[in-house]
Amino acid sequence: MTEASTPFAPKPSPWRDAAARLAIRLPTRRAALKALHWGILPFFIWFLFADPDALRRAGPFWFGLHSVNGLVFVTLALVWTAWHLRRGLASRPGPKLPPWAKMTHQIMHKTLIWGLFLVALGGFGLGLTSAVLLRAGGIVPIAPPLNLPQAHQLASWIHVYQFYALAGLAAFHAAFHVWRHFRLKDNALRIMVPKGLHGLL
Repeated sequence: MTEASTPFAPKPSPWRDAAARLAIRLPTRRAALKALHWGILPFFIWFLFADPDALRRAGPFWFGLHSVNGLVFVTLALVWTAWHLRRGLASRPGPKLPPWAKMTHQIMHKTLIWGLFLVALGGFGLGLTSAVLLRAGGIVPIAPPLNLPQAHQLASWIHVYQFYALAGLAAFHAAFHVWRHFRLKDNALRIMVPKGLHGLL
């Protein structure tokens, strides 16, 4: 009796074959992380310079765009956090890093990921303490409004300053990898920048 004819042999499955073909076509973890990294950056810059009050005065289109950008930003931040919880850090300290830099590498990247999550959580706090129902992107309800004016003011203050603290850490993160690339010459920037820019590095 051949192996294929035994009752315990796995039977051909079109679903299993389709899943295998899809897995081959999916991007690698590093490629997906690179896309997430650069995909979140434009929204990060938007919120770094956007003034909600000025956008509200500019008209419904601009304030609506601000809200949609917030929805996309929070979604990407939560995806990154969930990915980190499931798989841990994708990047590892390079062998050329001195001990203090290896420790900085770990703390910095974990703080960035959890900082993104806390910014998203701060947005939830804004919705929860609001007097009216806030909708991210004009579609997704953020939280049931409890109408807590003093708590809402505090949540607004925390939300703004936690974001600027995160922006400061992101700037340090960029400077750290530039230092690695040019000082230690470990090609740190080539890991994350698009291949089209490798010739400049």
